[in-house]
Amino acid sequence: MFRRSSPLSALAAAGTVLALAAGLSACGAGSAKDGTGSPTAAAKGSVVIGAVSNGAARQTTLHVPEVDSIRAQLPKSVTADGKLTIGLGMLPAGSAPLGYVGDDQKTLTGSEPDLGRLVASVFGLRPDLKNSTWENLFVGIDSGRTEAGFSNITDTEERKKKYEFACYREDNLGFEVRKDSGWNFDGTYKSLAGKTVAVGAGTNQEKLLLEWRGKLAAEGKKLTVKYYQDSNSTYLALNSKKIDAYFGPNPSLSYHITRTASTPQATRSAGTFSGAGASLQGLICATAKKGSGLAKPLAAALNYLIEQGQYAKWLQAWNLENEAVKTAGVNPPGLPVSNS
Repeated sequence: MFRRSSPLSALAAAGTVLALAAGLSACGAGSAKDGTGSPTAAAKGSVVIGAVSNGAARQTTLHVPEVDSIRAQLPKSVTADGKLTIGLGMLPAGSAPLGYVGDDQKTLTGSEPDLGRLVASVFGLRPDLKNSTWENLFVGIDSGRTEAGFSNITDTEERKKKYEFACYREDNLGFEVRKDSGWNFDGTYKSLAGKTVAVGAGTNQEKLLLEWRGKLAAEGKKLTVKYYQDSNSTYLALNSKKIDAYFGPNPSLSYHITRTASTPQATRSAGTFSGAGASLQGLICATAKKGSGLAKPLAAALNYLIEQGQYAKWLQAWNLENEAVKTAGVNPPGLPVSNS
């Protein structure tokens, strides 16, 4: 088991916050005219996902009606103002495909704000997106400024002291290879024998990779670990076959795979591994203040989306199908206190 970095710091350390089009790192999350942070005012019961994503997702309009039985589970304090206040910790630069300023230079797009919009629609509420730094995301939940965080937040036992969770996506690391590569990670370190793999220094995935290298060395086998200063250098090495694979946070790899799909530098996923280590599947969760009474209705809304098919379309739009969960759980086992 390993200590899990905050999602944004892990992505940055791995060099996977990729360069977006000019202007995408603009500060703050401007809201569009409809006040939802969505570029178009969709009809009530409809949600636009993957909008202005700079090629990271396929824009899709999903029908998501209000479900009275799920809305009725919400505390009256949430429904009174007609909106669900959603916290995101994506400042200053954003993190594709999770959350960032879209190519209209004002709209918050990404898998996380889109899921928040879908859940709000199940509740029959207007999504009100509040973007901040990672640290201030939790300050917002603590203070009541935001009601639910949708920001690639990992379920940990330490966080459960203050928060409650409704979990909607696996927290995975991944291996990215050239599209023409025949190698796949089979879930065990043994499949890495003889390979050269790049990884970001000081990351959770580096700890895993170095442990696997040690196990292979004890068996008389070799795993070569390479480090590069930035993601561009890593991908140049991958394209020129100086490395066999890049090991990093699965969402950022999925983003790069999507962006290069129609180019000579096309890559693919060669497998994933739990960010929590071999003994526990890490989970990404909607997060609310402990005792708020929100975890159960959030999970009910997520399970409705899973059952009705909108969840699968959301994952497909953002190329995150390999992080799907079968059901959204309330406060499932998280990373132990000693590792979180």
